[in-house]
Amino acid sequence: MTTIRLDAVTEQDPGSLPAELGFGLHFADRMFSQRYNPAQGWHDASIGPYRPFAMDPAAQVFHNGQMVFDGTKAYRRDDGSINLFRVERNAERFNRSAERMGMPTVPADFHVEAIEKLVSLAHRWVPHAPNTTLYIRPVLVATEKALAIRAPKECLHFIILSPVSPYFAGGFAPVAVYVSHEYVRAVRGGTGEAKTPGNYAGSIAATEIAISKGYQQVLWLDAVERRYVDEVGAMNIAFLYEGKHLRTPALSGAILHGVTRDSVLTLAKDLGLTTAEERIDFHEVLADIQSGRITEVFGMGTGAVIAPVARLGYEGKDILINGGEPGPVARRLFDELTGIQYGRLPDRHGWTRTLEV
Repeated sequence: MTTIRLDAVTEQDPGSLPAELGFGLHFADRMFSQRYNPAQGWHDASIGPYRPFAMDPAAQVFHNGQMVFDGTKAYRRDDGSINLFRVERNAERFNRSAERMGMPTVPADFHVEAIEKLVSLAHRWVPHAPNTTLYIRPVLVATEKALAIRAPKECLHFIILSPVSPYFAGGFAPVAVYVSHEYVRAVRGGTGEAKTPGNYAGSIAATEIAISKGYQQVLWLDAVERRYVDEVGAMNIAFLYEGKHLRTPALSGAILHGVTRDSVLTLAKDLGLTTAEERIDFHEVLADIQSGRITEVFGMGTGAVIAPVARLGYEGKDILINGGEPGPVARRLFDELTGIQYGRLPDRHGWTRTLEV
């Protein structure tokens, strides 16, 4: 069994961080890393100081884009201990992404162990302020010195930590979404369900257009017919019908297997809602918003948790949803999910792991 070496760290004071943390701007003083090659497998696992890496200019990650990542969070409970949320699901998704990019997988139990040890050692960096968390970012990169387009023989796996505020500065506040026809995010059979940087890099141009028009995110349609709903920004999306039926696009191969998405679907059933995962025609969505059948729309993801959609920008027109205000079901789901994550509500589904620090 691989052991994790603990290297000396000159500790920094997280108390000097600003009150407004932003998202992904500050980083804890420790990180985890390990390396892979066929002869040794995964080896040299250590937790040591946060530091830069040196990589050869011919490393495959720079030329083939072979890199995956994931994201989960650590939550400060009222009693001072720390909750991790469904980290085993994130480890499974991390490996699914790695397989899609032709990269070696990391044993899921060891991946979770590395997260638990790292967060326990860096527990001072889990913020105490309301709605703040410690964001956990595992990454896998191909480091082999080779320009050939093939599976890498050498890789680096590392995990860094970032104390964060909510992804959107307004927290649980409605966002405006631009519907893109010019650009697409991913295609079925491609890499859409993998958390690989190319998917996100390819979304930036359309997002900049959306921002320039006064929107915050992009609603992505399918890449073949440009008719069916895929995702919103980097989140899954859901539509609430008549306050009681929740629909979200089915996992088609172009859509990320969202842990928040799965959690929301479970909690929706707990609240007495019916749910469906199916192909959703955007033109039907427009008609159902205008007729009042759709009463709420919201995004779901680790960063924002739940982001209510207030308006859609489509073909030069704005379509308001619920009068531009967050709906009661989105609020209830947000409160239920964050209540479990922070330990304020009972964890009926066994989703959390509590670290005593």
